[in-house]
Formats: sequence, structure tokens, C-alpha cells
Amino acid sequence: MMRLLLPLFVLVPMAGFLISLLLKRRAEMALSRVAYLTAAAQAALISGFIVAWAMGGFGAINVKEVVLFRSKDYEFFIDLYFDRVTAVYLFMGAVLTFLITVYSRYYLHREQGYKRFFNTILFFLTGYSLTVLAGNFETLFIGWELLGLSSFLLIGFYRDRYLPVKNSVKVFSIYRVGDVGLILAMWMSHHLWHENITFHKLHNYVLVHDQLGQHTLVGAFISLAVLLAAAAKSAQLPFSSWLPRAMEGPTPSSAIFYGSLSVHIGAFLLMRTFPFWEHQFSVRVLIALLGLATGLLAAGTARVQSSVKAQIAYSSISQIGLIFIEIALGLELLALVHFMGNAFLRTYQLLVSPSVVTYLIREQFYHFTPREHSFEDTLPKRLEYTLYVLCLREWDLDTFMYRRLWNPLKRLGRALDALNINRSISILLPVFIAGLIALWQVDRLAAGLRHALPVAMGLIGLVLVLRAFTERRHVRRALAMVIMGHFWIALAISFNEHFDLSHTLIYLSGVVACGVLAIIAINRLRRTERNVDLGRFHGHVFEHPRIALAFLIACLGIAGFPITPTFLGEDLIFSHIHPDQFILAALVALSFVLNGLALIRIYARVFLGPHVKTYHEVAYRSA
Repeated sequence: MMRLLLPLFVLVPMAGFLISLLLKRRAEMALSRVAYLTAAAQAALISGFIVAWAMGGFGAINVKEVVLFRSKDYEFFIDLYFDRVTAVYLFMGAVLTFLITVYSRYYLHREQGYKRFFNTILFFLTGYSLTVLAGNFETLFIGWELLGLSSFLLIGFYRDRYLPVKNSVKVFSIYRVGDVGLILAMWMSHHLWHENITFHKLHNYVLVHDQLGQHTLVGAFISLAVLLAAAAKSAQLPFSSWLPRAMEGPTPSSAIFYGSLSVHIGAFLLMRTFPFWEHQFSVRVLIALLGLATGLLAAGTARVQSSVKAQIAYSSISQIGLIFIEIALGLELLALVHFMGNAFLRTYQLLVSPSVVTYLIREQFYHFTPREHSFEDTLPKRLEYTLYVLCLREWDLDTFMYRRLWNPLKRLGRALDALNINRSISILLPVFIAGLIALWQVDRLAAGLRHALPVAMGLIGLVLVLRAFTERRHVRRALAMVIMGHFWIALAISFNEHFDLSHTLIYLSGVVACGVLAIIAINRLRRTERNVDLGRFHGHVFEHPRIALAFLIACLGIAGFPITPTFLGEDLIFSHIHPDQFILAALVALSFVLNGLALIRIYARVFLGPHVKTYHEVAYRSA
């Protein structure tokens, strides 16, 4: 009976989300009621379920819910898993979402995006519930993607302002870096276990120990990939700078996302995969050192921030660093208690932060007290001032990410400016046809050429996506290059055995359908708006909301978001990349990351930000 109830924890918030979509934009009372009643029903169901589960002995529950695709050597299925980690995260998610929705119904009264806010909160709760209930990497990745999209939408909630839109794209880009880690972990797990491994099976000590004993380096690679995903999602070094930028959204969304729930998903991922890497001593030491370094740097940075939201953000980062240490030490129960305490505290702090600021300003006037001596005063002055400046500059983590990651990619993309769409077709189309001929005659190719061709074609796909990522003028050119990149990736993987035509059709079906929808949406926009380029933000969502929604859905489908078969096709692709084809795997993973960034960037530039027309209100650039 309890196994049958597990899907309800995903279906209840999904039903609330779908109902909220049907309500009118001005029906504030109905929207808020649907939201908090959905969260209340979720909390009540979870509470009753946990009581019944505890009376049954706290046994782990694993349910193979539905098989979406099955072939000779591959199976993609939705798997749900419930244990004490899931219980704590599910309960916290429902309770805090309920509190936030009750608070927001008054806080956001008469806000222009009232309906949009509650739609996104319920969408977030659906993705969050699916993530923490996930019983395998594939199911977790679906929820992971839903969390990333809802983060982007809530950070850019004030979509007529420059900074919220810019920071929403910045945070989404960091999330995509985390996606690389999760994608590579899924890829290598397929080859390590030769199946779609479930988290329940990872608790089989003999199975895990035997596999890692024979494949030590593979195990270390999977663990490091998981750590990369967890660090990016939980704002650990060197990704810590994104969390304060994420506070551009409304205070309630900052509380539920970046103070309590979403920011702790990285810690959840480490706890969920702990049975896999608990006997890899070097990995445990690395996780502990990462948490320690993040905790120290973030604690110092929080002390010098002038913004109360930034102070709370860095304080939360510091506490999550301590949670990483607790997980590395195997103190799961302590980590769960720490998570609950930190989540409740940060939610409370963020919700009362506007009132606290007003109160403190008043106190400074009427009850001024001199600053008390602190630990820093005992340090040599030169060291104290150096640490102060570094913390004030946030240890230049934002600059580090730009210099070491994004700027090299942009420079490389600009070096390809000569590669316009006409030249791409005239040069690459004959090469693509030659690749199809080579695929048809693959058995006659020399072994060296057969191994080199997939890498070369994967590189061409990456170049096309990179060129789209740095395109500054033509929207349709950027879209066409992203779509062409998918075709090159499909051709590259087709040279590996067992990747037949049906797999290619699954992968490309969503790309083609959503690509056509994106082109139609842009063409309709250009009929009334002549000035549509990627050189600035245009804000066309205000006058063309339906076109903006259609274009966003199309972009998500092209990027492999779990709304089309392309999401399944991407997992199929990685299941057919051999363990010794690391370069090809890296090229494909980087292509997937960049095409998502390129498409979200196109959407943001065309439809979000200050409106290009001067008769609309324009916020200050610093707003």
C-alpha cells in the first residue's frame, strides 16, 4: 500500500501547478489558495506517511514506477526511493513551501507577476519532490532540470530590470556546469554497472565493493563528477559567488530557494550517493576540505557584506560547507538535523530581512553602541586589512569564473565569427553527407579512422554550438547553429555499435519539432518588431507574452528539457559512448551545456530586460 502512495508526492504538486495555470491572472485569492492548499495537502500526506512508515520499522522503499524505453542492453525507467533522507527533505519542502505561500499571498498583493510567481513556486515544488524521491540518476536528473528552470524564472521575476535578468542567466550557467558533472556521472555509471543502477542497489556493500575493487579509477571519476554537480548546486567553491546574485528575485523566492531548499540539494546528492563513495578515502578527504575551505571563506565574506541578503547568502554557504564535512565524516543524521536547522533559520532571516533593516537603521540613530572587539582585531593589521579587502571583493570568485571559464569560451566563439550560416551550410553540408556515406560503409573503414570520425564530428557539433553561444546579432542564425550541432552529435554517436536509426529519431524528434516552433515564433515576432537581435535586452515579453511562452517552450525542447523525447535521446547517446571515448564524452557534454546556455541567452535577450521601446518604463541599470 505504501508503495502505491509514493507517486502522490509528485502528482499532488503537479496537479496544483496545472490548476494554477488555468486560473486568471487577476484571481489573486484563488491562486494563493491553490498554492497553499497544495502545499498543506503535501505536508499532511507526508506527515501521515512518515508516521505509518515509522510504525513499519523505517525500512527503505524502492518502487520501479514506469519504464519509458527498453532495448536489448538499455532501460530508461522512473524509479522512486524513500528513506530517512527522503523523509526529511520531503517534509521540509512541503512545510516551508506552505509557509512561503501563506506569506507571499500578502507580500506580493497586486504585484504584476502574482500569477507567474505562484505558478513557478508550484512548479518548483514538483521538481523538488521528484528530485528527493528519485531512485536513480535519470529520475533525479529530471527533477534537477525542473529546479534549474524554476530558479531561472524566479531570479528573473522582475523581468523589466537589467540585473535580475542578467543574474538569472548567470545562475543558470552555473547550474549547467553542475549538469556536466551529473551527466558524466550517469555516463560512466552505465558502463560501470552495465545497467541503470538504482540508489537502493548502492546499499549492497558486496556489489559496490567488488565493482570498485576492479575499477578504482572509474569509481573515483564518478565520485568527482557527483562532487562537481553538488558543489555547483550548493554554491561551494569555486561557485560560491552565484548565490548572492540569485537574491535578485522576490524575498519569498529567495527564502525558499536560496535560503532553505534548493541550495541544499547538493548536500542531498552527496547523502544519496554516500554508499558509493564512502570507502574512497581520498574522495571523502576532498569533500571535507572543500567544505572547510568554503565555510571559512564564506563566513569571512558574510561579515563584511553591506546587503542583508548577501550576508544571509554567504552565511548559508558557510553552513552548507559544514554539512559537507559532516557528510564526508559519515554523520548523516547530524547532517540532516543541521540541514533542517539551517533551512528554518535562513527562511526566517530572509522573510524578516526588510523589517530588520528598517529596525537597525532606527537603532543606529537612537541607540548607537561602539563596535565590540572581535577575533580579527587580534591579528596583525596588515593581515587583518588583507583579509578584509579579500572578503569585501568576495575573494574575486566571480572574476575567477569569468576569466577561467566564460571569457575563454567567448573569445573562442568570437574567433569563429567568419563561420556564418551560409558558409556553414556550404562547407559543412558536404562534410555531413560524406559522414553519412562513411556511416553506411562503416565496416569498410580502417580502425583508426572509425575511432577518429566520432571525435571529429563531435568537435564540429561543439564548434557550431559555441558559435551560437557567442552570436551577437542574428537570432535565427544562432538557432540554426544549435540545431545543426544536434545533428552532428547524432552523427558522431551513430558510429558506435547498437546506436541504430530509432535512437537517432528519438533524439532528433524533439529538436526538429521545437526548432520549427522556435523559428515560427521568431518570424511572427519579426512581423511587428523589426529590431530583433542579440546585441541587447529587448523586453518583448510585455507586448508579446504568448510568443515569448511558445519560444521558451521551444528552447527548452531543443535543449533536451524533459518535455520531449530528446531528453531520453540524450541519455541514450551517453549510454552508447564507450568508457575509453572520454574526449567524445567531454565534447558531447560540453555541447549540451552550451546549447542550453545559448538558447536561454537568446530567450533572455529577445524577451526579457528593459523594454527597447521608450514609451515603457525603464528601470535603472543598477536595479
